[in-house]
Amino acid sequence: MYKVRARAVIARPLWTSPTFLCALLAGLFLTLMVSQARATGGVSEDLIKSHGISTFGDLKYSADIGHLDYVNPEAPKGGEISIWGFGGFDSLNPYTPKGRAARLSNIFYESLLTGTADEIGSSYGLIAESLEYPEDRSFVIFNLRDDVTFSDGSPLTAEDVVFSYQLFLEKGLPSFRAVLSQQVETAEVLDPLRVKYTFTDGFPTRDLPSTVGGLPIFSKAFYEENDRDFEESSLEPLLGSGPYVLGEMDVGQSISYVRNPDYWGWDHPMMIGRSNFDEITIEYFGDYNAAFEGFKGGAYTFRDEASSKAWGTGYDFPAVTERDWVMKDEVPDGTLATGQTFVFNLRKEKFQDPRVREAISLMFNFEWSNETLFYGIYERVTSFWENSDLAATGLPSEAELALLEPLADDLPAGVLGQEPVMPAVSSERGSTDRRNLRKASALLDEAGWTIGADGLRRKDGQTLRVEFLNDSQTFDRVINPYVASLRQLGVDAVHNRVDQAEAVNRERSYDFDMVTAQFPMSYVPGFDLKQFFGSETADVSTRNMLGLKSPAVDALIDHVIAATSQEELETAVSALDRVLRAEKFWVPQWYKHVHTIAYYDIFEYPDPLPPYALGHLDFWWYNAERSEELKAAGAFQ
Repeated sequence: MYKVRARAVIARPLWTSPTFLCALLAGLFLTLMVSQARATGGVSEDLIKSHGISTFGDLKYSADIGHLDYVNPEAPKGGEISIWGFGGFDSLNPYTPKGRAARLSNIFYESLLTGTADEIGSSYGLIAESLEYPEDRSFVIFNLRDDVTFSDGSPLTAEDVVFSYQLFLEKGLPSFRAVLSQQVETAEVLDPLRVKYTFTDGFPTRDLPSTVGGLPIFSKAFYEENDRDFEESSLEPLLGSGPYVLGEMDVGQSISYVRNPDYWGWDHPMMIGRSNFDEITIEYFGDYNAAFEGFKGGAYTFRDEASSKAWGTGYDFPAVTERDWVMKDEVPDGTLATGQTFVFNLRKEKFQDPRVREAISLMFNFEWSNETLFYGIYERVTSFWENSDLAATGLPSEAELALLEPLADDLPAGVLGQEPVMPAVSSERGSTDRRNLRKASALLDEAGWTIGADGLRRKDGQTLRVEFLNDSQTFDRVINPYVASLRQLGVDAVHNRVDQAEAVNRERSYDFDMVTAQFPMSYVPGFDLKQFFGSETADVSTRNMLGLKSPAVDALIDHVIAATSQEELETAVSALDRVLRAEKFWVPQWYKHVHTIAYYDIFEYPDPLPPYALGHLDFWWYNAERSEELKAAGAFQ
C-alpha cells in the first residue's frame, strides 16, 4: 500500500496574524507538491499520459478508435472451433515447471496492456485505461478501468495487480523471478484503481512499462480463499478476467474453453470483433499421425499443418478432393521464423569444444531432407532473426564493430573480420554429403577424437556419444538419416524416442545431449533475450535450453535492451546475431513463409489478414449456416 508521510508543523498560536496565514497556505501548498511528487516517483517533472506506449515511434491507433483495423466488427458470435494437442496434460497452471499444462491454459487471464497483430513494439491499454510515465520511463503509473471484473463478477483492482506481480516474483517459473527481481524496485498500490511500478536504477527502461503491463492478473481473494499455491500444478485454474472460462475437461484427453457472456470487455475497442467462438476445444492425440487421422475423420475442425509430408501427400481424402468439406489454404506469414533447431546442451563437457559442435552440424543434410522428405516446401533457417531485416548480413558495419571490438577477447573466432556464419550446404544426391564428412572428420581429429578399431571416435577412453532426445513420431524420418550420417563419421549417435512426459522432465532437468528446440525472437527484443541466452538464466530458465554462458553475448544483450532508436536496435541485434551464430551451438532446421492450414469449411476470416498473426482462435468467426449443411452431410463429429 502506498503511504504519504505527513510532515508535522509546530507554530505559535498566532491565529489572526496575516504572516501566519500566508505561511500556513505556503506550507499546505508545499506539502501538496511533495505528496504529488512522491506519487509520481519522487520527481515533479511533467508526465506523459497516454492510452498506450510504443518502443520508438508513434502509436498507430488513437484513443478514440472504434475497433482494430484487421477485425470484422460485425463478426457473429457463436459456434465452436477445435484443434489438436500432443500427448496429454495434467495441469491448468502454465506458470510453473511442474506438470504438463493444457494448451491455451493461459486463456483465462488478461493484463494491463495488450498488443496488436498489425504493429511492432506497441502496447495499448486493456485493463488499464491509461498510463503515465516520465520521459526516461523510470517508473510507470497505470490507471485502471473501473468496470473490469473477474469472471465471477468480482471487481479487479490495483491490489490484484500488485498481488499477481508478487506471485511471479516469489513463485512459479524461476526464469520470471530471475529477470523481474532485477528490473523492478517497487510495485505499489496508489489507490484502488492506480498502480505504480518503479524501476531499478541502472537498468534500461525502454521496454519495462510494457513488460510489467503485460503480466497476467489473478484474483487475490480467490487465491487466498482457496488456499492456492502458485508453485504447484493444479487442474483448477486461478480466477482471471478474460473472455473465456473453463468448460468441459477430460484430463489428458480433451479440454474446452467457453465464452463468458458476462465478460466485462465486449465493448472495449481492443476486443470488438474478437473472441468470436462460443467454444474452443482441444482434442489430444498420442502422435502426429493419429492426430491427422482424427482430423480426416472430423474429430476436430482446424489444423495448422506442420508436416511437409502430410501437406504434400496427405490431403487427398474425399472431404478435400470430392466434397469440398475441408479447405486447404496457404496464408502469408509475415512473422519471424521460429528459430527451430537441433540444439546442443553446452552443460556437457563433450560439447565445450566448438570444433565438435561444428563437425556434428556439418553432417545434417538439409538440402537432401528438403528435397526427399519435405517436398521442397521449406527454406533453411540461417539467422536467429530469420525472415526479417534484423538478421546479420555481410561484414560488420562500423557501428557493429564499435560494439564488438571491445569484446574481442570473449568473441568466437571470425566474428570481427568475416561474414556471419552460415549452415553448411550439402548435396541433394544422398543423405550423407561426402565433402562435409571429410571436413567434419578433420575437425574431430583436430579436437582429439580419434577413430578406434570399432569405427567409433574416442577421447580419454570415452566414445563421442550423442543422444537425440525426441518425442515426435514425425521427426523419426528426419533424425534417423542424421544419426546414420553421424555414425559414418565415427560418432556414437543414437535416436531415443520417448513419450512427452519423459521429454519434458528431461529437458527441464537439462538431462539431454541434443533436442529440437525453438528460439522465437521478436522484432523488438529485450529482456526476453536473457531468458534464452543470458548467463544468469543458464541454470534456471526453462527457455535457456543450451546453457550458454558468454560474457560477449551478455554484453550485447545489454546493448539491445539499452537501444533508444530503431537504428541502434538494428545495429545491436545484428551484432548479437553474428555472435550467436558463431558460437555454433545449434544445427538450424527450416521454416516457410506461409501458414499451411486446413479446416472444415465452417469458418471465415478477415481479408487481408494482419501480417503478424493468423488469428484463427482470435478474430476468425463461425458460419452457422454452412456448419449445419456439413453436419447434416456427416462431415464431422
